[in-house]
Order: sequence, then structure tokens, then C-alpha cells
Amino acid sequence: MKIDSRMKEIRINFVDFWPDLIKNNNYLFNLLSENYNVTIDAVNPDLIFYSCFGYVHLKYNCKRIFYTGENLRPNFSGCDFAFSFDFNAKKNHYRLPLYLFYIDDHKMIDKLKNLKSKEEYTAIWSKKSKFCCMVVSNPKAIKRINFFNNLSKIKKVDSGGAVLNNVGGRVKDKMEFINDYKFVISFENESQIGYTSEKILEPIFRDCIPIYWGNKLVDQDFNPARFINYHDFNSEKELIQKLIEIDQNLDLGVDIISQPVFAKNKEDWFVERKTILLKIDSVLKSNKKPIAQTFKGKSYLFKIKLKSAVKRFKRILQC
Repeated sequence: MKIDSRMKEIRINFVDFWPDLIKNNNYLFNLLSENYNVTIDAVNPDLIFYSCFGYVHLKYNCKRIFYTGENLRPNFSGCDFAFSFDFNAKKNHYRLPLYLFYIDDHKMIDKLKNLKSKEEYTAIWSKKSKFCCMVVSNPKAIKRINFFNNLSKIKKVDSGGAVLNNVGGRVKDKMEFINDYKFVISFENESQIGYTSEKILEPIFRDCIPIYWGNKLVDQDFNPARFINYHDFNSEKELIQKLIEIDQNLDLGVDIISQPVFAKNKEDWFVERKTILLKIDSVLKSNKKPIAQTFKGKSYLFKIKLKSAVKRFKRILQC
């Protein structure tokens, strides 16, 4: 991207995110780069984005924007603004589910929006030689594990992740692995209104059919005709019967994978990006003192430090 020399300079940093976040190539960095000449500055940033995987953000007194891709809600005592999965109408919050990050990171919006011909989808579906798979690493997602076991009693389901692996070891490339399958078990780790991760998108990107469980309002984001929604069935038996029916009927499978990806009333991807950029702009341009420098922010800092000290004390007692 060619930077316009007239663009305003802005120094930012990302802290307490997941380990593989690329600071200078992610949804938020790329978004800001459309309006600003953005520099990563870990020492003296104008703004930090922080997530829920640590407390490095506490050392910064500049403006803070919280982002979470996890199923938890922001603590507004510590941030000037927050992005999360939640449908909440607070002035200092906007919904930005994790799947939006994923679309941007993988440059998949063109593929998701530009549909192929019926003939092309028929050729793709005809080549899918395997029934169903999953690739997961969380052993505590009991709903997903139980469904895997129940479906496996009817027809073989391959597991390429760390959990219930039955393909001779963890697969190196998840997206390549799922490519040959008609269905992918796409359960969230937890069910929470609004909480939609990348799990539903990965199979769609590979022209598979996601079997989704999690956000009961997922149809506000994704076209309900493009995936199988666990919540739409009265029982797992009924759902499994539907899967078998689709598996045995070429036309049914082709009809599903050829559907538009996003919900009919879903805000356009580019309009949504513009709205989110305006939200960040409002934080940067606000004359309000950063929350970290207010009594509320200092109280947040004290509570976090106290909580950390209590945890350390408990560990000492257990020794």
C-alpha cells in the first residue's frame, strides 16, 4: 500500500493478544492504515489495542481500545472503547466478532461474496470423497465431543486435531485437510448470543457445509441456507438424519454450498469496515482524558493488581 504523505501519523501497539497476531498486518492495523500513516510503537504509542491474554496494557497511560475474540465481556473501567462479539448498545462499544478478523487475515472476502456457477459447484461437490471431519484442540467442549461420538456411531467421522484424533496425528494444514469433506463439525467452544468465531467460515471457504452450534442468532450474520444449524433441530437424531440425506443426494449438497454466505440483512462488509474505522477515529480525536489517567482507570489498575496478588498468595499457601 502506498502511503499518502499527507496522511496523519499515528503510533499504536497491540498487547495481550493471541501469540500469532501480526502487529502490522491484521484487521485493525489495516483498517487504520486507510486513514493514517500507522507505526507500531511499543514505548510511546498514541493508542493501544489490547485483548484478554495478559496485563501488559496496564503499563500504558494512553488511550486504550479493548478487543476480544473470546466469550467474555469488556471491563469498561480499563478501556476507552471496546470491540467484542456482544450485541450491546453502549456508546463506547461496537460489535466486531472474531470471524471479521479472520476474513481480513485470510483475504477471503472476494471468494465469499463472488459465487460460482451451478455447474462449478456441482463439480466441486462431486469431488468431495469423504463424509465429515473436525479439527479441534479444546478437550473441554463437551457438546462438540458428544456430537462427534454420536455421529461416529452412524458413519465414520475423521478428527485431525488434538482431540479424539483418529487420522494418525494432528494435521499440519487444517484448511487443506477439510477440503475433501462434505461436512465439518463447526461447534463453538461455548454457546453465547452473538459469539461467532472463525469456525463457521473455514468450511464455507473450502466449499464444505458447516454443522454449526453456538450463537443462536448466527443467522443474523450468515445465511441459514448455507449451513446446518444444530439449533434448528428437535434432536440430534433428526439432525443426523438430515446429514445422511444430504450426503446421499448430490442436488441437496450442491444447493447448500451454492447459497450466498451472508445473511440477507447483514451490513455490507465494506460499510461495516467504514463504521468500525469511524469508531476508532472518534476515540483518537476525542478530547477526553484517557481512562487510564482517570480515577476510574486507576481503580481498575488497583483491582487487577490486588487480584493478581491474591492469586500469588494462594499459590504460596498451596506449596
